[in-house]
Amino acid sequence: MSVESVLMMLGGIGMFLYGMKLMGSALERAAGAKMEKILEKLTNSKPKGIALGAGVTAVIQSSAATIIMVVGFLNAGILKLAQGVPVIMGANIGTTVTAQILRMGDIDGNNIFLTMLKPASFAPILIALSAFVILMTKKQSLRDKMEIFMGLGILFMGMTLMESSFSPLAESPEFCKVFTIFENPILGVFAGMAVTILLQSSSAAVGVLQATASTGVVTFAMAAPITIGCNLGKCVTVLLASIGVNRDAKRAVIIDVTMCVLGSALFLAGVYLYQGIIGFGFWDNAVTRGTVANFHTLFNLLVALFFLPLVNLLIKIAKAIIKDSPESGRMDEELAILDTIFLDRPDVALEQCRKVISLMFNTDKESFSKACGLVKTYDDNIAADIDENEAFVDKSETVLGKYILKITERPLSFKQRLLATEFLHTVGDLERIGDHVLNLKEEAEILHTDKISYSEESMRELSYLTNAIDDILATTQNAYENTDVKLAVRAQTLEDIIDDMVDTMKENHINRLQNGLCTVERGVSFIEMLTDIERISDHCDNVCAHLIQRIENRELSTHEEDALREISLKEHRAMRKELIESYLKPIR
Repeated sequence: MSVESVLMMLGGIGMFLYGMKLMGSALERAAGAKMEKILEKLTNSKPKGIALGAGVTAVIQSSAATIIMVVGFLNAGILKLAQGVPVIMGANIGTTVTAQILRMGDIDGNNIFLTMLKPASFAPILIALSAFVILMTKKQSLRDKMEIFMGLGILFMGMTLMESSFSPLAESPEFCKVFTIFENPILGVFAGMAVTILLQSSSAAVGVLQATASTGVVTFAMAAPITIGCNLGKCVTVLLASIGVNRDAKRAVIIDVTMCVLGSALFLAGVYLYQGIIGFGFWDNAVTRGTVANFHTLFNLLVALFFLPLVNLLIKIAKAIIKDSPESGRMDEELAILDTIFLDRPDVALEQCRKVISLMFNTDKESFSKACGLVKTYDDNIAADIDENEAFVDKSETVLGKYILKITERPLSFKQRLLATEFLHTVGDLERIGDHVLNLKEEAEILHTDKISYSEESMRELSYLTNAIDDILATTQNAYENTDVKLAVRAQTLEDIIDDMVDTMKENHINRLQNGLCTVERGVSFIEMLTDIERISDHCDNVCAHLIQRIENRELSTHEEDALREISLKEHRAMRKELIESYLKPIR
C-alpha cells in the first residue's frame, strides 16, 4: 500500500469522524434540552421506551451517548430503572441508522436522478451550500441547521475518500490474505471491538467496515463477527460512565453490558451452529455496504426482541449484584441531577441547572413564608426547617457555581454562554435571599425570647409588605422559568413599590414612637426586619435585570420581540397604578 493511499485513508477516516461529530453536535444543539424532556415523559411503556431510544440515537448518531444520557437520568432520579432499560435497548437499534444511511453509496445507475442520490455527487453540494449559508447568516438557529447538513456532507466525503484509498487493495493478494484471518469469529470480534474503542463509536467502526467492503474482498463470514465486535466495543465507553454514579445507574450499565455480551454470544452461536449443520448459501459471498447495514440492524433488533420480555429478570439480577442501601439525604438527592455526565451536552447540563435554581426559588419562598409566620407565633420546629432550607440553598449555590464553571469550559454557543452567565448571577442572588430570610427568623427568635410584640398597626402594615414580597418572589420565579419579559418588568415595578412601602412604614413607625405607641426595643427590631425584607425585593430585581439583559443581548424570537415592544409606557403606568392600589395605598 503506497504512502499516498495511507494518507488518503487517514484523511478519509478523519473527515468521516469529524462529519459525524459535527452533525451530531448540531443536532444536539437544535434539539438540546428537549431530548431530556422527551426521555422523561415518553417512557411509560416498554415499546415506547425502545422507540424513544432508537429515535434519540438516530438523531445524535451515538448509542453510547444515549445510554450515557440515560445513566445520567437514572443517577439524577429522573428515570426509574424499569423505564431506562427499554430506552437502552432502543439505543442499540438506533445506532444502526448511520449504516443504513451510508449504504446509499451502493446506488448505481446512469440516469441523472440516481447519480445525484449517490453520496459522491450530493456531498460536495451539501458542503458548499451549507458553508455559504453559515457564512452569510447571523442567526444561530439557522447556522445549527446548516451545520447538520455540512456534517452529513463531510461524513459522506470522508466515506468516499476511504473507499478510494481501499479500492486498489482489491487487487492485492497480500491484503486479501491478511483479511481472511477475520473469518475466525474470535479474531473478528476482537478486531471489531478494537476499532470501536479506537474510534469511540460503533457507528463509525461499522462505517469503516462498509468502506472496506467496497473493495469486494470482505465476505459475510468475515463481516459478521467484526460487526458484532463493533457493538461490543461501545461497552467500554458505557462502563467508564458508570464510575461515580448511583446504584440504579450502575445497574443500567450492568444490564447493557449483559445484553451486549450475552446477546452477541447467543447470536454468534446460533449463526455458526446453523452454518455448521445446514450452511448459508451466501457465507463466502462478498458483502456490500447494504449487506453490512442490514446485518447490523438485524443483530441489534433480534437482541432487543429477545431481551424485551426479560427486562424484569435483568433488573432483578442487577439488583442482586448491586444491593440497595439507605437512601441519601435531600441535598444529595436533589443536587444529584447536576451530573458530570451531562457536561459534554451543554444544553442538557444547563437545563439541569435551571431545575436546581427552581428548587432554590421554591426553598426561599417556603422559608420566607415560614419566617413571617414565626413573627406571629414562634415554633422551634419551623425555625429548624428554615435552618435546613438555608443549608440546602447554601450548598446549592456552591455546587451550582462549580458546575456552571465546568460548563463554561466546554465549547458553548453565544446563547448558551449568556444563559450560563445569567445562572451564575441568579444563584448568587437566591443565596442572598436565603441569608435575609435567615435574618428574619433570627429577629423572630429575639422577639420570642425577649417577649416583644409589635403593635396591631405595625402587624397590619407588615402583612401588606409580606404579601408584596410573596408576589415579587412568585413573579420573579415565573419570569425566570418562562423567560417572560412582561413578568420581569412587573417584578421590577413591584420592587419600586416595595421600596416606597418600606419608606412609608419607617415614617409611620417613627410617628408611633414619637406618640408613645411603640417602644424603642420594638422600633429597632421592626426597622431591621424592614431592611431585610427590602433587600429580598432588591435581589428579585437583580434576577429580573439579568434575565432582561440576556434576552436583549441575544437573537430574539418573534414572541420575545413582540413582548418587549408591547410593554409600552401606558401599559407600564397601568401596571404601576394597579400595584400601588394593591400594596402601597392601604398603608399610607
